[in-house]
Amino acid sequence: MNRRRAVAAGVVALVLLALLAWWLGRDEDPPAAAPAPALTPTPTPDPTPAPSPCAGQARTGFVPTSITLPGVVRRAEVLAVPRDAAGVVGVPPVADKRVFAWDRGGVEPGSRQGHVLLNTHTWPDGSAMGNTLLDRLRVGGELRLARPGKVACYRVSKRVEVRAEDGYPGWSATEGPSQVVIVVCSGQRLGPGRWTHRTLWFADPVPVSPGQV
Repeated sequence: MNRRRAVAAGVVALVLLALLAWWLGRDEDPPAAAPAPALTPTPTPDPTPAPSPCAGQARTGFVPTSITLPGVVRRAEVLAVPRDAAGVVGVPPVADKRVFAWDRGGVEPGSRQGHVLLNTHTWPDGSAMGNTLLDRLRVGGELRLARPGKVACYRVSKRVEVRAEDGYPGWSATEGPSQVVIVVCSGQRLGPGRWTHRTLWFADPVPVSPGQV
């Protein structure tokens, strides 16, 4: 009996020693996991800016067929209208209230000198192109005269209203600095085609960059 107790005590002692050895030999803390490598974001290339509509301006004159005034008129037709027998600049047909007339045979957009003459109707009900310009076209506004494959850009530098009977000396100059001049009726309507004033916008060429044609 004593022998069995001694053997059992020995077994228990061996188990305790083994547990003690395991306990003393273990790490206090498990090894820390290696940090995940930082992800470097792939740089996104900057979007290529859209070319300016004025990036390929004409260096020589051309007959315009359309006009754009950003923020004022998206696009409008331009008609080449001849002068009458007395040499008065022509106007669009009465029914064409949203188109411009260009002085056919006069200074062309893209020319190096002289005034490119444009006009458009003003209606008493406020629905014509001239009414839109009177309401919205200010100094600093841009205009682009174009035809397929050609464009000339200008920026409004002056807006002035004069009495119809006084006119504006030099507005139709064919020499001197290049400008676009837009003329519309304004003031009070006295009768069909008769208004007390005229409003004129003078626009200077937007500079042409080297390499443009």
